[in-house]
Amino acid sequence: MKQPTILVAEDETMIGWDLRDTVEEAGYAVEGPFVDISSAMLSYQKQKPDLAILDVQLSDGNVFPLAEQLMAENIPVIFHSGNYQPDEVHKRFPGSTSLSKPCPPADIIHSVRQALAD
Repeated sequence: MKQPTILVAEDETMIGWDLRDTVEEAGYAVEGPFVDISSAMLSYQKQKPDLAILDVQLSDGNVFPLAEQLMAENIPVIFHSGNYQPDEVHKRFPGSTSLSKPCPPADIIHSVRQALAD
């Protein structure tokens, strides 16, 4: 069975690498972390991920346009933000998963497993 690939977009270096390590240790392949929308978009266009973990605010702007593209192709998105509350994200993206920073690694992996199982 193919190992699921998770795209990680996070502009805070330490958090991005922590996310990458957390997801890899749980047995998933990771693309990223990408610090800007353009890099994340380029990766997505080259290889569609099975899921994406996206910080809402990246170095070059708001990630919502990328999230909309991913969701249009039925790729689950987990928003991971310190700037937006989960209910703010849910208003725009009903049915999405939203985690507030800081988020314990176990909660991230639980959310990943749940999103991939749906």
